[in-house]
Amino acid sequence: MDTEHLQHFLLLAQSGNMTKTAARVHLTQPALSGQIKRLEHLLGATLFHRQGRGVALTQAGETFRSFAADALNQIDAGRTALGSLSSLASGTISIGGGATSTTCILPAIIGAFHARYPGIRFSIREATSRTVVEAVLSGELDLGLVTLPVPSSVDATRLSVEPWVVDELVLLVPPHHPLRNRRRFTWRDLHNQPLIAFESGSAVRQLLDRQLSHHEVRPSVVMELRAIGTITNMVAAGIGLGFVSRLAVPLAHALRCADRTLERQLAVIERRDRSRTPTMEAFRAALFAWEPTPNQARRATRSERSRHGSV
Repeated sequence: MDTEHLQHFLLLAQSGNMTKTAARVHLTQPALSGQIKRLEHLLGATLFHRQGRGVALTQAGETFRSFAADALNQIDAGRTALGSLSSLASGTISIGGGATSTTCILPAIIGAFHARYPGIRFSIREATSRTVVEAVLSGELDLGLVTLPVPSSVDATRLSVEPWVVDELVLLVPPHHPLRNRRRFTWRDLHNQPLIAFESGSAVRQLLDRQLSHHEVRPSVVMELRAIGTITNMVAAGIGLGFVSRLAVPLAHALRCADRTLERQLAVIERRDRSRTPTMEAFRAALFAWEPTPNQARRATRSERSRHGSV
């Protein structure tokens, strides 16, 4: 149904004169009459009584009048809403990420973004990389911030994956522990030590388990957690050693790996078959423009991104 026909119908209902309405909308009287007849045929109802030189609404016309006005108002509201999206006056973004991304990186990025575009609403979900990947693929999330590689159990060909940040994992040591005054640790230092580990199945846990296995080191896992703050507090309470992102703690309070820097590649993922809204484009730009504070780990350089490549 042509919105122009609805507009002409409403104008004719208001004026009650076919000739005057035709002149107002720059049509001939027969052309306007033909539009009304086509609308009546489409609706299966007579909208106007033809009487002398004028017209008057039938009962069907009176009933349809309010619906036609509402339809045009809704279309106008839709145009206004689309204009707001284009200007970033409104919109929504749903993002999923691990503890490091949601706790240590996103607050600063979203804070600056919100100050510039206060009409944009965010939905943030903290979860493992596998859960985030699945939620992006299902359409529950617009963007995911995950640790590479993408799990082999999912169809990665449906994803756009762009390397984002190289994150270093560092070791937290309880007070009075023999390693407390060291600046670096070796994997052998962790043998038989109480370890507060990330939850089983998480990307970081898999990375750590591979390193421990490679160096034939078997710590005693005394606790499995996901939240960075909880791990930090448990270490401070003397329960065991714990790994966290360098972005989460001042480096003076943590030990780096002496054998080889323990790094992981964080990436931004989204579905290939979804076009980006202006809001998405602007927020992606903010993600890739992010720089850590002096107390945080370095951001991946362009050369490092090239070395890791895209997935």
